[in-house]
Amino acid sequence: MHDDRTLVEGRLKRVLDERIRPAVHPESVPLDIAVWHAPGEPVPVEEGIAGPTGPVAVGDRWGAPWGTSWFRVSGTVPEKWAGRTVEAILDLGFDENMPGFQCEGLVYRPDGTPVKGLNPRNQWVRIGAPAAGGEEVLLHIEAASNPVILDYHPFLPTKLGDKETAGGEPQYTLARMDLAVFDETVWHLVQDLEVLGELMAELPVEGARRWEILRAISRALDAVDLQDVNGTAAAAREQLAEVLATPAPATSHRLSAVGHAHIDSAWLWPLRETVRKVARTTANMTALLEDEPEFVFAMSQAQQFAWIKEHRPEVYAKVKKAVAEGRFVPAGGMWVESDTNMPGSEAMARQFVHGKRFFLDEFGVENDEAWLPDTFGFAAGLPQIIKAAGSKWLLTQKISWSTINKFPHHTFRWEGIDGTRIFTHFPPVDTYNCSMTGEQIAHAAKNFKEKGVARHSLAPTGWGDGGGGTTREMIAKAARLRSLEGSATVEWETPGAFFAKAEAEYPNPPVWVGELYLELHRATLTSQAKTKQGNRRSEHLLREAELWAATAAVRTGAAYPYELLDRVWKTVLLHQFHDILPGSSIAWVHREAEKTYGKVATELTGAIETAQRALAGDPAGGTPLIFNAAPHARGGVAAGAAGPAGGGAGAQLTAREGGGFVLSNGLLEVEVDGRGLVVSAYDISAERETVAPGEAANLLQIHPDFPNQWDAWDVDEFYRNTVTDLTDLDELTAVEGDATADAAAGAGPGAVGVRVVRSFGASKVTQLLTLAPGAKRLDIDTEVDWHETEKFLKAAFPLDIHAERYASETQFGHVYRATHTNTSWEVAKFEACNHRFVHLEEPGWGVALVNDSTYGHDVTRTVRASDAGTTTTVRVSLLRAPRFPDPETDQGVHRFRHALAPGAVIGDAVREGYRVNLPERRLTGSGEVAPLVTVDNDAVVVSAVKLADDASGDLVVRLYEATGGRAKARVALGFDATGLAVTDLLERPSAELADGAGGPELADGAILLSLRPFQLVTLRLTRG
Repeated sequence: MHDDRTLVEGRLKRVLDERIRPAVHPESVPLDIAVWHAPGEPVPVEEGIAGPTGPVAVGDRWGAPWGTSWFRVSGTVPEKWAGRTVEAILDLGFDENMPGFQCEGLVYRPDGTPVKGLNPRNQWVRIGAPAAGGEEVLLHIEAASNPVILDYHPFLPTKLGDKETAGGEPQYTLARMDLAVFDETVWHLVQDLEVLGELMAELPVEGARRWEILRAISRALDAVDLQDVNGTAAAAREQLAEVLATPAPATSHRLSAVGHAHIDSAWLWPLRETVRKVARTTANMTALLEDEPEFVFAMSQAQQFAWIKEHRPEVYAKVKKAVAEGRFVPAGGMWVESDTNMPGSEAMARQFVHGKRFFLDEFGVENDEAWLPDTFGFAAGLPQIIKAAGSKWLLTQKISWSTINKFPHHTFRWEGIDGTRIFTHFPPVDTYNCSMTGEQIAHAAKNFKEKGVARHSLAPTGWGDGGGGTTREMIAKAARLRSLEGSATVEWETPGAFFAKAEAEYPNPPVWVGELYLELHRATLTSQAKTKQGNRRSEHLLREAELWAATAAVRTGAAYPYELLDRVWKTVLLHQFHDILPGSSIAWVHREAEKTYGKVATELTGAIETAQRALAGDPAGGTPLIFNAAPHARGGVAAGAAGPAGGGAGAQLTAREGGGFVLSNGLLEVEVDGRGLVVSAYDISAERETVAPGEAANLLQIHPDFPNQWDAWDVDEFYRNTVTDLTDLDELTAVEGDATADAAAGAGPGAVGVRVVRSFGASKVTQLLTLAPGAKRLDIDTEVDWHETEKFLKAAFPLDIHAERYASETQFGHVYRATHTNTSWEVAKFEACNHRFVHLEEPGWGVALVNDSTYGHDVTRTVRASDAGTTTTVRVSLLRAPRFPDPETDQGVHRFRHALAPGAVIGDAVREGYRVNLPERRLTGSGEVAPLVTVDNDAVVVSAVKLADDASGDLVVRLYEATGGRAKARVALGFDATGLAVTDLLERPSAELADGAGGPELADGAILLSLRPFQLVTLRLTRG
């Protein structure tokens, strides 16, 4: 037989595009249209429906950037259409390739009842099936003219990312507003032909199945009269029935499809627009669930449910009904799909606390899975947190974006730093926006790495990022793929049902140990420095507020600010979303975030001061008190206590021979040369130099920074090829006495310092290098007035230390990374994340570099020709200046605090990291404040002291082993306690998480703990 394959395939494409698809709506009449362009921000539904409308017509331009237009469409169903299916086709000017990334709408009835959302892949509204001839139609559309930020030429700088700079030029052209007949037979023919055509393209040319489908398609196209598609569609479908009915063999890959609409809580749109995106999507999905009995839809992010509960209660009522029926599934059990690299220990825990509690309170749903399809890599402390929250599974897809190494598994157990293992699945379909194309389904089956030992994978199905969700076309395709020869099988299932099947069939999968590092988007650890600083500061203010409020409640009976803390935690957790905290959102998002963090700081500082004043008593007592919120004693004040500061000998500052200054306090001797660089940091007791020979520390370096794509997200390795050392000096002066204490937070009396001022490009940096009495560290306060473009600023610390690995703090512990590049996996980690510290160590001696708000860093090593010694260089990432999606990223004044701690073991790194983030607070009062809990082992760190969330008055204490070793500790209680429970993160008793067979016991006012490396324990204490 002659090969006419190409001929038939070309015929299929043209006939579908030009004849069959247009015949889905064969008859139409125009609707009457009027519009009200609402001024300012979105208005309530009733106000929008009642707004004063004016004339508008198809072809008119509409929609200023970020505006809202309320369209009123009306018409009459023609009498001759009686008994037929009728739909309104409402095209606001859509580009079908941009669902979620441009204009959208939500359709309402005149009484304000939501009908469904409109987007480029969902432009229809069912009027009647069958319709009544002569029926009057009146609909209102709340249309959002969100501008296109990520266009066909991506990553171009644009001012459209902020309403304040976007201008008022209309963005869209009204394309179609019609009533139309819907021909269901033709629509089904389209789905038949698409499914078979797409499947055919994925089958081997040598196989019989491909040719069977080809011949059936050819016969179907012969049966179509191109001048009467509607009259011949049924005959064409008959020609396809046999090939569509041929079942898949039992060995086929099995796809569990779950409806999905990944909605970024902010990204190329502001938070307020996400509220409406969620309403539009959930209105669509609840309507689809009513029409499609087998369909299941899952939505994560408790914040998004809370938004529609508050702002669109009529939509929320439909969601609650569908959840109760088990078909609309709250997934993931987190407040938002957060970044997991940068959130601190408690913040990562609270993502699950607030997310799971919301789903339990609202729906009675307990999530077993964490659902993070789009997060940019996963910290090694996360498995323990997932388990401690009462969950056991994890789903993500993003690791498939890695550019250097292909991850070896799709289903595996992920082991965290403490040994906890979580059953994990990466969908081999390689997208969280599956649309049920034949290419996607075939890719999932071919790509699945567990072939031969497992057969199940998940396919999150629906348009996402900007929402939209699953369409009726996707559901129709899935129905045809339930069992179709040549294809993987498809079945709608909940995430829980999928994971149960996957784990049952593959009980002993391979294990991956340590972080799940994404080999892409590394610059998200640095972009938008003020957002990152706001997050870090808020996390530590929340720790302080909980600690002092709980202490005041127990000690004085003061009211505990439950509502304030709950609300502020949720605000901070929202801003940890994986496009806000990483700095990859539009300017509007980060401008608002800075204001929000300012309000958070004001509220929490007020709560802290109120609690401390209650604890300190009468200020007329005249005793200067230091409140120590850190988990370690310092300055003679116990952890979690308040007392008078201890004294000590001062530090000295002298002139350095050859220029510069020498700072010394008996523990360290630091030399700052005439360039303002640290050329020596000598550990006196260890008789050990910290700075590598011939090198200078605290060396600011600047690189060009223009990645190949994803400007705010990416830094490409070639940035290192060009570097400029910033050594030119404007000023080098000594600072002593009160001036030092004022300029360097926490330096205290007796400190000495050196001020260094430099200018470069259009920017200026001022640094204060401070040595405090009794401190084995050099504090570095940096202020940068930053006005560069597409540049990357780092601070380098070349250390005289030989280490093949180094430690970076992560949630409830630290993770080790190699300093070398033996393999491509190590090469890929040229920029990585730390929390409060990075630590390097030789046996018996180490160095810590701690920070108050930076996350990105790199570590490299070289061997010196002079003495064959190893120089290991740590560089902290300070600032970037990408121009997309925010063209003014990081412009302005920034302040950072770092400290170099020579001679530090890992426990010192932990302590100094807390110190730099939790400065002392000073208050005058009548007496000391005793701590609520005292731990006798510094390796066991208290991460939270708070009252229980249920307002019972119980005290909750969370602790973890921080050094990576086994630890015993006695936790002494400074109050009467009558009961003890080991709990999960939601403060529920948990025998599984208890230490040992019976768990720790309360005896004689103390608790004895024995912890594994990095083990996390939550204790709930009933007060007497």
